[in-house]
Amino acid sequence: MKIKPLYWIIGVIVVIVLAFAGYYNRFVVATNGIDGQWKQVEVQYQRRFDLIPNLVNSVKGLMQQEQKVFGDIAAARAAYTGAQTTEGKVAAANQVEGALGRLIAIFENYPQIKSDQAVLRLQDELSGTENRISVERRRYNDLVQAYNISISTLPGNIFAKVLGFKAKPYFESSSGAENAPKVEF
Repeated sequence: MKIKPLYWIIGVIVVIVLAFAGYYNRFVVATNGIDGQWKQVEVQYQRRFDLIPNLVNSVKGLMQQEQKVFGDIAAARAAYTGAQTTEGKVAAANQVEGALGRLIAIFENYPQIKSDQAVLRLQDELSGTENRISVERRRYNDLVQAYNISISTLPGNIFAKVLGFKAKPYFESSSGAENAPKVEF
């Protein structure tokens, strides 16, 4: 019994449609995983932003002369709140980290701040939050890496191009983040 060419064509079309559906579903699952992980990063940022005013208010009473750092922190928080894209939020988060670095450096120069229990407790909370942020960013980047590899390698790159899936951005530290902040009095 000979299989008719029409059945071959239908069989090939079914295989292609199933391949497209499989890759589409894989890309959608990966994209949703990345978006969900970014929300986890944002949850930790929100925790950080909730702690910062308490820390700043505790320190404000102890030192009035360092108002620039407090202004920088407030401006960075406002920039994060106003950011509409992931890239904008990353840039604003990096601003916050720079301002927090300067605030931590100030702590080191003021013994009365270092010994205040409320400040110490808040500083510990903030340190724990920074660790959580680091873990969530790493998880986000791991998901982005897996997704970007899947849409860049054969045959995924063909399906990704046809289906309109594009590479996702990694969370990257800001330039100069490797340098300790300078604080001048």
